[in-house]
Amino acid sequence: MHKVLITSVPFGQKDRKPIEILDSLSVDYEINKIGRKLSEDELESMIDDCTILIAGTEPITRKVMESAPNLKLISRIGIGLDNVDLKSAKDLGINVSYTPDAPAPAVSELTIGLMISIMRSIQIANMNMHQGNWNRFFGRRFDDLTIGIIGLGRIGKRVLDHLNGFRCKEILLSDLIEDHDIASKSNIRWVDKETIYSHSDLITLHIPLNSSTHNLIGSKEIAMMKDNVMLVNTSRGGIIDEIELYNGLKNGKIASAAMDVFEKEPYEGNLSTLDNCLITSHMGSMTEDCRSRMEVEATEEAARFIKGEKLELAVPKDEYEDL
Repeated sequence: MHKVLITSVPFGQKDRKPIEILDSLSVDYEINKIGRKLSEDELESMIDDCTILIAGTEPITRKVMESAPNLKLISRIGIGLDNVDLKSAKDLGINVSYTPDAPAPAVSELTIGLMISIMRSIQIANMNMHQGNWNRFFGRRFDDLTIGIIGLGRIGKRVLDHLNGFRCKEILLSDLIEDHDIASKSNIRWVDKETIYSHSDLITLHIPLNSSTHNLIGSKEIAMMKDNVMLVNTSRGGIIDEIELYNGLKNGKIASAAMDVFEKEPYEGNLSTLDNCLITSHMGSMTEDCRSRMEVEATEEAARFIKGEKLELAVPKDEYEDL
């Protein structure tokens, strides 16, 4: 009999369908009772006799996998794979699946919301009002800005689609592969990352975290940027060096930043002390519809595995190529 461990939280709160799927399979399943992201040791202590892990962002390391000799499938709720040791999974014969399409609408919309918030100092105005201070702030508008998008995958393309409706002054794009069909408008062009750093008024990041993107933006890159640049990161923590981001915000080189993701979560760092840094709790995918879709898709993939059917959301082979 299969045993399923669900570590992602919340799970089945807004939509009972994932629970109903598991109940219909007559499998033994356990949902994370701690109610937060698990540490490596906590996960290791829970996973020993499981065959399937329906996972969140907790560290799924070789140590964790080796402590679960019966583990055959990791079904990841979400798109990021930086928390899964894919090489170890491959070595140990463990299948890995994910839900890459489900979170894209919610993350892209939050990205636009964060952009507007820091462009118009909405978070600072809100704090002032709650403190009894009536202050009005000058802001910026999209049609006066050059926006730089680094990463044109599922989420980055949606962000571009949204921005097209705001009549931006210019949109600069950078990715490993240039799709010239999406840069057909006169105000959109493909450039290298260095051009984005030096020419953009606002930069938004939509790339995976891996060895080549860790601390992609540090002191050198920030020094290349325009004075009073704005930064938004809804992709993965660790892509922006948080110490250098703090320094840039503190010394005024960076006018403002919005961060939904952090290298260590829950976040307890000093960015929380800065009024010009809007921080949120990795809530990009947390709309009712997108979260439900992620949970359902990950659970349906587990059901396919249990029934001996072909997996539909298996991580593609090219994700393993550089391991």
